[in-house]
Amino acid sequence: MKYILAFLGTLSLLLGVIGIFLPVLPTTPFLLLSAALYLRSSRRLYNWLMSHHRLGPYIRNFQINKSIPLRVKIVSVSMVWITLLYCAFFVASQWWMGVIFIAIAVGVSAHILHYKTMR
Repeated sequence: MKYILAFLGTLSLLLGVIGIFLPVLPTTPFLLLSAALYLRSSRRLYNWLMSHHRLGPYIRNFQINKSIPLRVKIVSVSMVWITLLYCAFFVASQWWMGVIFIAIAVGVSAHILHYKTMR
């Protein structure tokens, strides 16, 4: 079972890292899931993730404060809207697909913005 949890943790970590670059894919939930799965499967992997110079502080901050830095909020919401408005107007072949893209942008933005802002 530990091998399965470690594999799922690694898969979640990969999705979280991809989510840094793709605005529709959430980063934080995948990183938190990776930490939880690594904690249950391998203390070595968990310690590696938590001591990672980029990802570790991000995970610890969110676990402790349940907040997102202002810069991260601005970049995230901006990228979501830029990407999904582009998709709504230039990629969607039907009007209802554009409406779905905009609805996704509203939902993702609301989710990001409902967290406290860390300064």
